Amino acid sequence: MILADEAATAQLGAALARLLQAGEAVCLSGPLGAGKSTLARALVRALTTPQEEVPSPTFTLVQFYEGPQLKVAHFDLYRLSDPDEAYEIGLDEALDEGAAVIEWPERLEGRLPADRLDVEIGLSEAGRSVRLTPFGTWEGRVRGMGLEP
Repeated sequence: MILADEAATAQLGAALARLLQAGEAVCLSGPLGAGKSTLARALVRALTTPQEEVPSPTFTLVQFYEGPQLKVAHFDLYRLSDPDEAYEIGLDEALDEGAAVIEWPERLEGRLPADRLDVEIGLSEAGRSVRLTPFGTWEGRVRGMGLEP
């Protein structure tokens, strides 16, 4: 799938928010500047309010949000040196109490949540290229929304 601009990236984030359920994660990977934070911000705002301030958690590592239907935690694991650190800062609790959006999931070194949607974002001449790979409870749900991998 190709996302032509930032608005299309935000629309994908909102569409994924409608699918996200408690206990699940959306894992965003791609190079710096690919649009991971833009997609995460749109997803969080769709679950909370359009005016929600959603700073990048690059330095805080995680931000927690209370939506009317679902709690969501936004993790940025770029600065992690050990996968255990993600669990020390609350990844398990976030999934127990709500859902998670995880930037730089490769820092978990294979210890990814079982119920997740991997969103790989790349840069192309036409915009951002996106590949969706569902796991666990996400399987089948993405196809049903016209967001084929």
